[in-house]
Amino acid sequence: MVATDELRASNVARFDHLVSDRAVHREAYVDPAVFDAELKRIFGRVWVYVAHESQLRQPGDFVTSWIGRQPVIVARSADRRLHVLMNRCTHRAATVCQERAGTASHFRCAYHGWTFRNDGTLISPTFGSGYDAEDFRVEDYSLAAAPRVDAYRGFVFASLAPAGPTLAEHLGNARTYIDLFCDLAPAGDIEVGAAGSNHYGYAGNWKLQAENGVDGYHPNFVHQAFLDNGRGGLAMQLFNGESAGRAADLGRGHALLDSRPTLGDVHERAFRGNPGGQAHYELLVDRLGAERAAEVIRTNGGQGFNLLVFPNLQLIQIQIRVIHPRRVDLTEIDLYPTLLAGASEQTNAARLRSHEGFYGPAGGGAPGDLEMFRRVQEGLAVESVEWLPLLRGLRRTELGPNGELIGHVTDEHPQRAFYRRWAEEMAG
Repeated sequence: MVATDELRASNVARFDHLVSDRAVHREAYVDPAVFDAELKRIFGRVWVYVAHESQLRQPGDFVTSWIGRQPVIVARSADRRLHVLMNRCTHRAATVCQERAGTASHFRCAYHGWTFRNDGTLISPTFGSGYDAEDFRVEDYSLAAAPRVDAYRGFVFASLAPAGPTLAEHLGNARTYIDLFCDLAPAGDIEVGAAGSNHYGYAGNWKLQAENGVDGYHPNFVHQAFLDNGRGGLAMQLFNGESAGRAADLGRGHALLDSRPTLGDVHERAFRGNPGGQAHYELLVDRLGAERAAEVIRTNGGQGFNLLVFPNLQLIQIQIRVIHPRRVDLTEIDLYPTLLAGASEQTNAARLRSHEGFYGPAGGGAPGDLEMFRRVQEGLAVESVEWLPLLRGLRRTELGPNGELIGHVTDEHPQRAFYRRWAEEMAG
């Protein structure tokens, strides 16, 4: 492998040599220059998840988010179009919207009062007599907007690049699992935001969360106290060396942990045994057909898999998890438990109670992971050990029907998938 000094000398504009199928260099996590390049070459170009359409049902609805570190407003205007606006006044640069979500016909900058419609157009500057027509045209000062906005199954993505692969091309094989996530709902749609959200951060690089959400090697160690607590050992069996679960590289940086081989029968029995389960199943059959309905309940939506959509979106259990890089060593997370549109109140309540036990603010999952992220970032300060290996399962890969690279659930195929795409984008 190439030494650090050689990496720096080889080509300062390229960072793809920091990763391979065998290892990731520590500089990928700690070097501010790498982080700045990620913001430009990844978050500044690829499709980035920003919101869900169920949060923006009516004209005037908006949510705020980020594309990388750039603050954005996702808004539905009076003509029902979706806009991804840069949350930055075109006068003196202050953010024009401070709320996480709401309904508004316009956004007003508190600094000098400039007011913008929710499609981004400037209504007029305050004290307009001070602006001469020779120097100032209102139409030149609309809020900047993402040049491309598109959605799949209600998931809204934006790209800051005016041209490039379509959203469908970007999602590729990940669409199969987004469909499964949504198709469990009798109406075929999920609802985001109605059940609230968790917002938290950690002192570590954003890629640690991207890796972790599809890492089947750590749960039996980090989460042992929770998984082995009176559950008959089934949870521990999901991620041990004898598990039937699978890990996959789906292509284009997307990755999967698939627990359906272990949990499919369990999900089906639990679904059919729940009050209202049969009625729910019949609604699925009416919409999807019997074969697809059976597949969906065995998957139980996202409870049959963990999905990473490169670079910042994860679907895990019933949640949408969104990764926001803030600094090279600081990351924020938005976590949204979802509801099933058309499902009974009892069904959605049971899903939320199950979610809260592990993923809620006082759950057994996030605290352990966040502590590991902190420890990893601290350990990365050791300069004499340069590489983090990605060797697990390297030589036990199978080819799936859609070109996926598949291995054991504890293998590091998902991490290799992520870093293959990372290297492509970071090559510039």
